[in-house]
Amino acid sequence: MPRRTATMLASTLMLIALLCAGVFINVPYSEMSPGPTVNTLGEHDGEPVLQISGRKTYPADGNLNMTTVRVTSADYKMNLVEAVYGWLAHDNKVVPHDTLYPDGKTEEQSTQENAEEFSQSQETAKVAALKERNIPVKSWTIVSSVLKDSPAEGKLHAGDVIKAVDGTPVKAYDEVAKLVTKHKPGEKVVFTIVPAKEQAAAEKEKRTATKTENITITTTKSDDDGEERAIVGIAAGTDHTFPFTIDIKLADVGGPSAGLMFALGIVDKLTPGDLTGGKFVAGTGTIDDNGKVGPIGGIEMKTVGARAQGAEYFLTPKDNCAAAARDIPDGLTLVKVDTLDDAMNALKDIRGGNTDNLPQCTKS
Repeated sequence: MPRRTATMLASTLMLIALLCAGVFINVPYSEMSPGPTVNTLGEHDGEPVLQISGRKTYPADGNLNMTTVRVTSADYKMNLVEAVYGWLAHDNKVVPHDTLYPDGKTEEQSTQENAEEFSQSQETAKVAALKERNIPVKSWTIVSSVLKDSPAEGKLHAGDVIKAVDGTPVKAYDEVAKLVTKHKPGEKVVFTIVPAKEQAAAEKEKRTATKTENITITTTKSDDDGEERAIVGIAAGTDHTFPFTIDIKLADVGGPSAGLMFALGIVDKLTPGDLTGGKFVAGTGTIDDNGKVGPIGGIEMKTVGARAQGAEYFLTPKDNCAAAARDIPDGLTLVKVDTLDDAMNALKDIRGGNTDNLPQCTKS
């Protein structure tokens, strides 16, 4: 056999062997890719995404699309060939498996956590939207969860309304930890609460809950970083009562990143005219009760997915701007926003054609 032919044959066989090996070698990586986008002003699976009853609403044209990212499952075993292909593919991103599933988190645990975050994002979006429209929302501090085997277990319950700690009225959920940590581990702290059942009954009967209880709990030491910090083993949160019904119908989506776009969709439904002026606007970002927009993951995938669906403008959290601006899809304008008010002002410029005034994302 001629030397040249033998060399080519050997090289081909080696390449085949390497490819075969690559298929069977698993690597600790996962993949992210652009997911579907959904217009919060439109329908999904035959149902309006936003359904508002008990309040006058207005038809809204245009698009305010929330965006998503597809990720490989927790138990998916990526091989070396797939990893290399993902690294080379423009629209995909290969990341360490622990980035998406830290601490050995299972698929079921991740799905549950994402569902809880998605539900919470809907609540904060409603609050932020109604505040934007100057519609009053009743809010109060609650016990959102109780840690197993903690001093509070069996004494406080999820849904209990926290009225005071050691007689000091609680006006916001973050005040609870501050009041508890005034104590040393082993000292007693007194919670004044409205039990969850009483609160639920009062809401159903449309009355103010009046039954309160004083619960005494002995604090213990936090396990975090060896700190001598007093805790009782609860997480405090905020609950709300809305003056009318707002339902968000969107299944198979998780995480908190749709908050901004849900809030804008609600505002648009409650406002005469169109916030977008008929333009195709997409975006992403968490949102809190006061309209503060927070960063999210997978921004590069979301801009690609939005542009593929026809978006012209993308509302981008300020803290994601630098990453998003490194590779902007052709024809898409990245608009920097830090608050719901920023997004409202941007939409005003977009529908008015004053796009030169838009605060755009840059690489720095």
